[in-house]
Amino acid sequence: MSLTIEIFHSKSLKQLFSVKVNDTDTISHVKNAINSQKSKLYPDRQMLKSEAAGKALKDEEKVADLKKNSDSGNVRLYFKDLGPQVGWTTVFLTEYAGPLFIYLIFYLRPSIIYSNSNAKYQQVTHFACACWVFHYAKRLLETVFVHRFSHATMPIRNIFKNSFYYWGFAAYVAYYNNHPLYTPPMFGSMQIYIGLFGFLFNELGNLSIHLALRDLRPAGSKVRKIPLPTSNPFTKLFNFVSCPNYSYEIGSWIFFSIMTQSLPAALFTFAGAYQMIIWALGKHRNYRKEFEKYPRSRRAIIPFFL
Repeated sequence: MSLTIEIFHSKSLKQLFSVKVNDTDTISHVKNAINSQKSKLYPDRQMLKSEAAGKALKDEEKVADLKKNSDSGNVRLYFKDLGPQVGWTTVFLTEYAGPLFIYLIFYLRPSIIYSNSNAKYQQVTHFACACWVFHYAKRLLETVFVHRFSHATMPIRNIFKNSFYYWGFAAYVAYYNNHPLYTPPMFGSMQIYIGLFGFLFNELGNLSIHLALRDLRPAGSKVRKIPLPTSNPFTKLFNFVSCPNYSYEIGSWIFFSIMTQSLPAALFTFAGAYQMIIWALGKHRNYRKEFEKYPRSRRAIIPFFL
């Protein structure tokens, strides 16, 4: 049995399209039908909602389950153009490769940046560069081999916004950490090695969580499950928070800041923590709405607190 889908603009409420699909079809078929009428509106660029101010419909939802308009007897949907899109992998590779190479320019070619570049590096300067490169090399490898994205694309403007944030902070942190006048931390080797150990510990924790999250979603699917600890001890943090990957990430940069005793690194840590807390709170709310048996004792990102 065929259904007529009337597509209206979500803001102006002006009718844009009318498409015919079978009642066994999904929202994905509706998007393809719209794309056949207007080629620039490829499916990843479209958002469809059952109400003008409602939530986006998932691609796998059946059109037969949608409520019909009482006047026309047709299904009415509301459309939003998400704008030109770019793949998540492309965005991540761009925003993560930049900080790696920018930091290395300051470290390997100080004569390009500083007028007095003859001073010898402190030991902590070498450690800081190694930690920075390790972190972003890990992110690049995770993007290619570990992460599985529930959405294929994001708005192309994000690649500029995200790159400005990551690349800008990379230059800011690298300028001070590799400066000829940089002085080592106040408490010397003890502070440096505490920071180094804490950084590496949290990096391993972050990687462990990413691997556990990857195993929750079969390749090529959009399956969502409740994240639970595995045999890896780093994943035990799932018993306490919904987003331990963010917890470990913040921990990495806190210890990096301790190791370097650098104000720019501390500001980078604060900015990143603020954003990750917002993301974690949103994901935590979604988990609790989506899964009836979601553990109620979990917090979003900081055990027992937040």
